[in-house]
Amino acid sequence: MPASSPPSVQADVVSPGKEDNPELAKFRAEWLEELQRRRAASGGSKDALPSQSSLTLERALKAYRQAVEHEQKSELDQALILYRQAFRLDDNVDRAFRREEMLKSILKDQQALKSPNSSTEMDKLTANFKEAAVINTSLKKAGGVTGTIATLVGQFLESELKFEPEKEDEPVLLNMLPEELLVVILGNLDPTSIERFARVSKKARVVSLDPGIWRKLVQRTYLPPQIPDYDTIIPVIEGLSWDFRRVYIEQPRLRLDGVYIATCHYVRPGLSENSWVNTSHLITYHRYLRFYPNGQVLSLLANEEHPPQHIIPILKPTLRMNGLFFGQWHLIGTTVHLTNLIDASGRFALPVSAASGPSPPAEPFSSSSLHASGGGGNALRADQAARYAFLMTLNLRSRPLGRWNRMDIECYESINIETGDVNPIVLKHERPFWFSKVRSYAA
Repeated sequence: MPASSPPSVQADVVSPGKEDNPELAKFRAEWLEELQRRRAASGGSKDALPSQSSLTLERALKAYRQAVEHEQKSELDQALILYRQAFRLDDNVDRAFRREEMLKSILKDQQALKSPNSSTEMDKLTANFKEAAVINTSLKKAGGVTGTIATLVGQFLESELKFEPEKEDEPVLLNMLPEELLVVILGNLDPTSIERFARVSKKARVVSLDPGIWRKLVQRTYLPPQIPDYDTIIPVIEGLSWDFRRVYIEQPRLRLDGVYIATCHYVRPGLSENSWVNTSHLITYHRYLRFYPNGQVLSLLANEEHPPQHIIPILKPTLRMNGLFFGQWHLIGTTVHLTNLIDASGRFALPVSAASGPSPPAEPFSSSSLHASGGGGNALRADQAARYAFLMTLNLRSRPLGRWNRMDIECYESINIETGDVNPIVLKHERPFWFSKVRSYAA
């Protein structure tokens, strides 16, 4: 059937046994079924399709094709007039046009199959057809989608995607927004909000996969000290076929929108007046790590007198309490290095040899009398704290994939600032750090 001929019954009815392409046969049968259903709704006979209906659809398709051509030439006023004319003739002219274009593509593939010297061209056409069926237009702007989610999106795109209302009689205003505008809006959200939006529907899932959204996140996130230099991230992007979403999920990164907390316990024997009764005390203390984009880190050791709900809101550079240290951090692979951890309780002046480290702000915290000595005997005495800096090495992990929400302490050392001697510190009761997102902390 020529692409420009009217969709009449005589042109569409093809015996399934004689059809060269099963997909083409299915397509033609569906098109015929839709035409008969539309004709039946208007009160006609089931055995013959009125010629007037075919002519009307043909005129609508002609106007729609002209409108597309004007739109491609940026002649929007003329395109709008023709679009209105086409839809006045037939409400479903856009669907008929898309099916007609698909039919042209299938017929072109069949002609390539019949050519004896076109095996290479046939492979190209088949690959292009499959790609068009799997990847949406918005996903082709830069990069694409790979892995399991690409197969999932391919199943979504087998049907027309749109936002469905909760109640059928209510309109969905979100369908009026072009995809380009939705992409711009999603680009201003954090990754958690983007993924929550993606759970709304299949249409939301496809739009949220636009590479432009994730490319900006990668550019904003993977900067020193998250990576040693920019050249290290290029092989990662190329290895993942420019799938920026997978880069953001799989490439290690420290979370800056919250705090890492390790809840530690140990049992201490107590005294009892009754010799037949043994008394034991469960001691709980917490370690906190908060990271900043400029490479500064706050490390705090606090006992059970100061629970997390009290510490987290005040864990800022203005805090002054025992157990608080300022330092610097950098990430190499999955290894987190904390260096120049200097006492920042406000009771000691920083040594001259530690001037390269981050200096504490001048504004003191009002609760300078807070005490956090419940470290299980791991902390140095207060009169020696100013003479030492500390190093900590941690292993960054992710449970589940993409969260990067766990850190295990691998090494903890003290450095004598005057002599440069390095001594390891034995940690007996330490537990992993787990990330906790804080709404008031900016990433």
